[in-house]
Amino acid sequence: MSSDNEIIDSIERWCERELRPVAKKFDHADEYPETIVEQMKELGLFGATIDPEYGGLGLSAATYARLVMTIASVWMAPVGIFNSHLIMAACVQRHGTSEQKRRWLPKFASGDIRGGIGLTEPNAGTDLQSIRTTARRDGDSYLINGTKTWITNGVYGSCFGVLVKTDPDAQPRHKGMSMFLCEKGAGFKASKKIRKLGYKSIDSAELVFEDHRVPADQLIGGIEGRGFQQAVGGLELGRINVAARGAGIAAGALRDALRYAQERQTFGKPIAQHQAIQLKLADMATRVEASRLLIEQAARKYDTGERCDLESSMAKLFASEAGVENSLEAMRIFGGYSYSTDFDVERYYRDAPLMCIGEGTNEMQRIIIARQLIERNPL
Repeated sequence: MSSDNEIIDSIERWCERELRPVAKKFDHADEYPETIVEQMKELGLFGATIDPEYGGLGLSAATYARLVMTIASVWMAPVGIFNSHLIMAACVQRHGTSEQKRRWLPKFASGDIRGGIGLTEPNAGTDLQSIRTTARRDGDSYLINGTKTWITNGVYGSCFGVLVKTDPDAQPRHKGMSMFLCEKGAGFKASKKIRKLGYKSIDSAELVFEDHRVPADQLIGGIEGRGFQQAVGGLELGRINVAARGAGIAAGALRDALRYAQERQTFGKPIAQHQAIQLKLADMATRVEASRLLIEQAARKYDTGERCDLESSMAKLFASEAGVENSLEAMRIFGGYSYSTDFDVERYYRDAPLMCIGEGTNEMQRIIIARQLIERNPL
C-alpha cells in the first residue's frame, strides 16, 4: 500500500500533467470534465475516505485535506465532484446498517455510482430544520416529495443522500428528520443546471421529487428521526474539505503571484523587490501556513473521533477567507493582466468566495465558534 506522502506526490504529478493544461478550457466553457472524472475513478479519489474493507483508500482526514489542498491549488472544481460524493459515502459508512455498507460503499468507492448530498432547499440553507421535502411511509417503501437546490453532481450524479421530514409535526423539528439514499428514476430528476459566477465545470443543480418511491431499506441507519444528526456529522468533514479548498486557492494564488512578481519588472527591477509587493507576499504566505495548521488541527480531532465542530469551523472560517484575500492580492500583484483569462488568478478570484458560503456561511461559523467557546469554558 502506498504511503500518504506517496499518494500526495502522485496527486501533485497528476495535477501538473493532467489538470493544469485543461483547467482553463473546461472552466471557460463551463463543461463537465468527463475525462478528468474517469481519471479520478482510476486514482481512487471517489473512495478516498472510504474504508479499504469496501474498496476505498481509507485516507485519514488529515491526508485527505492535504490531497484537497494540492488539487485546489491548481483547479478547485474537480475537488467538489468527489467531495460531495464522499460526504454521502461517509454518512453511510458512519451511520448505515451493515447491509447498506456492503451494498453501497464498494460501488461508491469505485465511482461506478457517483452522487452527493441533498440538504439545501430554495427556502432552507443554513437552517436545515426548515426543509420542506417530505417522505411518507407507504407499505415497504416511502414516497418523497419536494425540491432540493444547489446540489453538487446534481446532473451527472445518480445517487444522493437526501434529507427529508418523515414527521413534519415533530418538536423539536430535528427529531422528525431522516436521510435516504435516493437513486434517480421515476419521480426523481434534475430539473435544471444552475449557472454560476465561478466553480464552473461542475454541475450544481435543482433536484425535484414527485412521489418518488424509495424502498424502506434505503433509510440510512434503518431508523427514522436521525437524519439531522447524520447530516450535521457529515458537515464536519465537509467543512474540513472546504477549508482545504480555500487554503488551496490561497496557496495557488501565492504561488502564481510569487512567480509573476519575480518576472514582472517596473522601474528597472522585478516588482518583487518593491516593498509594497513584499508586504503582500508576506501576508499571503502567512495566511496559507496558518490555514494549514488550523486544518491539520481539525483533521486530527476528526480522525481520533473527537468532537471537532469548533476546530473545523475555525479552519473553514479562516482558510476560506484566506482564499478570498489571497486571490484579491494576486489580482493586484498581476495588475491589468489579472483581468486576462490567460492567467489562472482570475479563476481563483471567481472560485474563492463560494468557500465562504458553502458548508455553512462564515457568519454561522463565527456563531458556532462563539457558542462552543462558551460551552467549553463555563464559569
